[in-house]
Amino acid sequence: MDYSVTPMKLPSPAKLNLFLHITGQRSDGYHDLQTLFQLTDLCDTLSFSTNQQNRITITPEIASLATTDNLIFKAANLLLPYRQNDSHGVDIVLEKQLPMGGGIGGGSSNAATTLLALNTLWQCDLPLSKLAEIGLNLGADVPVFVMGKSAFAEGVGEQLQPVELDTPYFLILKPNCHVSTGQIFTDKHLTRDTPPIKISHALSLGGRNDCLDVVLKHNPDVNEAYLWLKNHGDAKLTGTGACLFLTFDNQQDAERLRASTPDKWQTWVCQGCNLSPTHIALNQWIEKNKGLLAH
Repeated sequence: MDYSVTPMKLPSPAKLNLFLHITGQRSDGYHDLQTLFQLTDLCDTLSFSTNQQNRITITPEIASLATTDNLIFKAANLLLPYRQNDSHGVDIVLEKQLPMGGGIGGGSSNAATTLLALNTLWQCDLPLSKLAEIGLNLGADVPVFVMGKSAFAEGVGEQLQPVELDTPYFLILKPNCHVSTGQIFTDKHLTRDTPPIKISHALSLGGRNDCLDVVLKHNPDVNEAYLWLKNHGDAKLTGTGACLFLTFDNQQDAERLRASTPDKWQTWVCQGCNLSPTHIALNQWIEKNKGLLAH
């Protein structure tokens, strides 16, 4: 079946780490952590059209990233063995809004969206748990986007318990720099022994980001932005990236502060959500095209 007549267009959302505790380091160098993943309605957009030439294309090309290193390309390749038709390829168009290296999961989200889309378009029919397992090969943040729900996470981030979080508004601020995750996790001063907490504690009391002090030490631009944002509320760092955020009860207050933010920083206002916009749009596409899928 050729689905190229029915392209699939899906949002690919950002996430925030409401806290990030590092509870230990494994013998393989990876770190055990606990975090709360909050999905948001701030999204990239990916469009998928199957082709009969067994090719995978991504447009536009990202200047600083080889196609073979793009997590979208890698995700598509990981699903090739599961296709119902060996001649099916895919042409993917990416409309990028989420910054690279920002700690809001842009690349991981794009990979997960690709897995979800091609699982349907290529008729792989894999369960979400299998897609999440495949996605873990691409990065620890991929499974939460595959599963599509805000979650309490442990392990390297792949052990997920879905949670219902409040859905406030966020002002996200990104300084003009790229934070190296490797540099953060290899810093000898990084806290690696935060005591584990129960999920009830996480939901009621939250926590801190154990990477914050190290990120600020290595990145003066992030430190400057953090000090500015801290003057306006409880500024937090998400993940190990450059993005900082504040929480608001309403959109108007978030937009008001955004309007006063120095122009040298990128800013977005978005709302938290508990169900991924990707899953919502995918289910709508499947419902609209169920007649085609039945053949």
